[in-house]
Amino acid sequence: MTDARALAPDATERLARARGDLRMGVPVVLADAGAGALVLAAETATPARLGAILPLGPILAVTGRRALTLKARAYDGDLARIALPAGADCDWVRAIADPADDLRAPMKGPLRTLREGDATLHRAALRLAKSARLLPAALVAPLEDPAGFAARHGLALVAAAQAMDDGLSPLAAVVSARVPLAVSQAGRLHIFRPQDGGEDHYAVEIGTPDRNLPVLVRLHSACFTGDLLGSLKCDCGPQLRGALAQMGEEGAGVLLYLNQEGRGIGLANKMRAYSLQDQGFDTVEANHRLGFEDDERDFRLGAAILHRMGIGRVRLMTNNPAKLDRMRDSGIEVVERVPLRVGRNPLNEGYLATKAAKSGHLL
Repeated sequence: MTDARALAPDATERLARARGDLRMGVPVVLADAGAGALVLAAETATPARLGAILPLGPILAVTGRRALTLKARAYDGDLARIALPAGADCDWVRAIADPADDLRAPMKGPLRTLREGDATLHRAALRLAKSARLLPAALVAPLEDPAGFAARHGLALVAAAQAMDDGLSPLAAVVSARVPLAVSQAGRLHIFRPQDGGEDHYAVEIGTPDRNLPVLVRLHSACFTGDLLGSLKCDCGPQLRGALAQMGEEGAGVLLYLNQEGRGIGLANKMRAYSLQDQGFDTVEANHRLGFEDDERDFRLGAAILHRMGIGRVRLMTNNPAKLDRMRDSGIEVVERVPLRVGRNPLNEGYLATKAAKSGHLL
């Protein structure tokens, strides 16, 4: 007889399922110390599902960053719990969550925000939405019996503590293979996969770096527009190619290609930020209006890959002091910062100036 417990998803697998469900517009259930909530991502909510949860009394949770733009009081500090007005529909929910039309229709309120009660489940709902690469806004409805509700409706049940856990998922080395490159025929690509179902990350190894010496390393976050399309709005593509070229010249090095598009907010949200930049906001202001922080990336991923590759001392190619700090915090010795000043052009002058002024980049 088949062991049902062996086939059932564990907590990590249920969390991965919850992220996928939210992306498809399927609600999930959060539980915490006997309390519970039904969560529906604002971005993917449909009229039918919104109508189904309205009798439960949902509120709309947004981040403190988004609340500041909306002039809504964030009594919980990092988030605001907005009461739905009578007649609220998907268009109203989307207008609160998405800043695309803020300048055309700036008056969203008056918005009534809650100040009493526990915001733990709302905070976990926003973390789930972010990890699903959705707009950080979620409809949250209270449930008295979260486990029973999830079972009756076939919904994913996730503990709020797990949704909030900021620990790094273990990385598994999947495969590596030789890939001759233009900068060096001695190229090798390594694939690493997190156990939590997140995106794969890559390491491009040039030559055979001596693990007894500091290895030339670049932490590069994925940039579809810059790396592949040659976008002139950023300096990512030139940095990628410049780093590989220098490694090829020196005969050895490792470029870590981390799938954290748009500073960790995903390509769709990055394009939303680009649209806001066309309205006159800088890159940091655009992220804030969307409800994100300046930078949502986790550079511990790079340190974890280096540890897996047996690399503990590096010459780090970066202009970003935060990368130096995160490597050192994660047990990687940075013996030298190698500047990488390439890719400046008339179309990204403002972007680079903002990175220097607001994010501390050494340009």
